[in-house]
Formats: sequence, C-alpha cells, structure tokens
Amino acid sequence: MSNSTFPPIFDGHNDVLSLQHSTGAGARKAFTQGNDAHIDVPKSRLGGFGGGFFAIYVPSPGDFSEYYEKMQEAAYDLPLPAPVPQTEAAPVVLAQAQILRDLEADGALKVCTKVSEIRECLDTGIMAAIMHIEGAEGIDTDLDMLTTLHNLGLRSIGPVWSRPTAFGHGVPFRYPSDGDIGPGLTQAGKDLVRECNRLGIMLDLSHLNAAGVRDIAKISDAPLVATHSNAHAISPHARNLTDEQLAMIRDSDGMVGLNFAVAFLRPDGQMREDVSMDLMMRHLDHLIT
Repeated sequence: MSNSTFPPIFDGHNDVLSLQHSTGAGARKAFTQGNDAHIDVPKSRLGGFGGGFFAIYVPSPGDFSEYYEKMQEAAYDLPLPAPVPQTEAAPVVLAQAQILRDLEADGALKVCTKVSEIRECLDTGIMAAIMHIEGAEGIDTDLDMLTTLHNLGLRSIGPVWSRPTAFGHGVPFRYPSDGDIGPGLTQAGKDLVRECNRLGIMLDLSHLNAAGVRDIAKISDAPLVATHSNAHAISPHARNLTDEQLAMIRDSDGMVGLNFAVAFLRPDGQMREDVSMDLMMRHLDHLIT
C-alpha cells in the first residue's frame, strides 16, 4: 500500500517500456527494486503512484539532442522523422508488450483490461498498468496485429506519434503554431477507429493533428481522450489543444491529462526547466473550466 494520505495518482503517459527496451539486461530488476531515473516500484509506493498508461513507442533512428537545443529558441519548426515501416515496427511493439507482461510476472504491476481491475489495484496498492501504443506504426492496415495486441492486453492507442503513419498525420514540434496542419485520418485510420470502438480500445488524441481529431470525433462512439496534452490558449504550441478541441472533448464526456513536458507548458514554448507549479495550475484550471 502507498504511504501517501492523498488519493493515488493515475498517470496518463509514461515511457517505462521504451526505456526498458533500450536499456536491456537488468532493467526489470531495477524497476522492481529501484532506479535513479524513472518510475519504479519503491518510489511509486512512497509517492502514491497508483498506475497509468504504459506506452509502447517505436523510436526513430538518429540523435535528437539537436531538437532539444532548437526548442530553446524563440520560434522553431522541426522536421518530423520519416515514417517507420510496419515490418520494422512490429517486432519492437511486440517486444515492449512482452516487457510489460514480464513486469507483471515479476509481481511489479498488473496489466489491467477492465475498469474493475484498475479499481481493485488502486484499493490494494498494486500498480495498475494499461497497455498503450503511442503511434500505430506496428499495426498493419488489415488490423491483424491490432487483434494480436488486444489479446495481449492492449486497451489504448494513439494513431500517431507526430510522424505520419498509415492511419493519419501528427503535429510537428512547431512553435508558435496550432495543430491544424495537413489532412485527417486515412481510410485505414477510419477503419482503425471503428475497430477500436468494437474491441473497447481507447483512442488517444495526443500528437494527432486537428483534422484527425475532428475525424475521430465524427466516427467514434466513445468519449474523446488526450492522455498528455496542454492548453493552447496558454502555450501556443502545435502539440497543445485549442479551446475548440477542448470543447469537443468536454461534450463527449472525455478527459485530458496534463503534460509535464516543459515546452508544452511554457507560454514561450521553450524547452527550459524553470517552470513553476503556478504555471502548471494555470493549464489545469483552463482544462477544467
């Protein structure tokens, strides 16, 4: 059980699985026994972390340190990485799904596929994990891989991580800008939305461009959710949600998770760490009013 006297924290997005995948040997033990860099079981119990969305992510090749440097400038428009072929992405996706199942086998967490399982974990102090995909590169347009992943526990998916996929288009790392950039979902993307609705897989609007958000809102019969996005009215970054989009999410009885990435919090859009709690509360207040 958590030592916290506050309600347990449920996180909209973490990168445990991609970090575990890139770290390799010893990562599972470090997650269970403690590490210096990211979420682990001991810190979660101390801090009241009840669980969250564990994102499967396929990295693009290359060094992105230059991106962080450019995001400290007054304005920027960074080119998106090239699409990742499905045949290259699928093994990475399956490997990260297996990592999550291995962590469950270690007793570090429980992969939850039902709301009742999440509630039970929060009541008993077991870390609750929702298997999520950030970017659908690993899924084929016939959606056979979607069925495979659903059977492994997948319950949430973002059709894109900024770079384009067979299903839609994302937003660039661009400031100042909004997300009204490019076309919406492809026909395969619309089929993906309908199949996710049928299977009970949540659709994540984060990283998706404005036309794609509108397409999902038209097609989906489920509440709209953006797991990690902020208010464009406060930080006019392409990654953030406009008031029009927030109204669509509200009207669907959906929700938005506050993104702690500093470039999407700061009004100047810069990747600088001096961000106050007051600024985060400004975003939160805007999201809930």
